[in-house]
Amino acid sequence: RIWADAGYQGSLVVWVQEAFAWLLDIVKRNKHVTGFQLLPKRWIVERTFAWICRYRRHSKDYERLNQTSEAMIHIAMIRLMLRRLA
Repeated sequence: RIWADAGYQGSLVVWVQEAFAWLLDIVKRNKHVTGFQLLPKRWIVERTFAWICRYRRHSKDYERLNQTSEAMIHIAMIRLMLRRLA
């Protein structure tokens, strides 16, 4: 299951279902509320981005290849999980 904001709705939902058999849930804001609104499951994504950005290598886009950047994100998350296990 993947949670995404309203910017990802449309054909992406169908593509994710067909390509990977995953469920893409769009977290939408209430149209009647103005100002800040706490959205369910959105905090999980924001918290994960904050954890990743704590590493200096992710503070800016230093990598030339997307594969290297992806590998560094994997390393950061592995390090985070290992520290929690210890």
